[in-house]
Amino acid sequence: MTEDALLDGLFGLPAHPLIVHATVVVVPTAAVTVALAALWPRFRAWAGPLPLLLSLTALTLVPVTVKSGESLARRLDETALTQRHGDLGQGLLPWVGALTVAAAALFWLNRRDAHPPRTQHPARHRLTAAALILLALAAATGSSLQIVRVGHSGAEAAWTQP
Repeated sequence: MTEDALLDGLFGLPAHPLIVHATVVVVPTAAVTVALAALWPRFRAWAGPLPLLLSLTALTLVPVTVKSGESLARRLDETALTQRHGDLGQGLLPWVGALTVAAAALFWLNRRDAHPPRTQHPARHRLTAAALILLALAAATGSSLQIVRVGHSGAEAAWTQP
């Protein structure tokens, strides 16, 4: 079975609605864990690599979801609603990419806090931490809002009669 055939359908059903469910769960979960890691140092220490692993999973799922959506779109009549849904879906990857970068940076920050260098400059460290926290919160918010927009437009496209 080829990759395109796998993304086209599973067990006689279009793959896209099935794959979407994983993406709709993992992206917000990653966003919440990254935001918690940004705002709550004890959570960041407890969670370790979990926010990064969830973000990497989301980063993997988004292109697979988009590709399965493109495969489904080839089988359907294109409407303005399906076109909008596809465009919004394409816009999710940059947000999830930023979320993954933020998660990696927070993981690095946690490791650095656990083993501070001898020549640590406190002011520079606070500034770096603040910038990473802002990046994480922006990426978590953007990813969450974008997944809601994509999901809403997909539901609208699926359930609105032409």
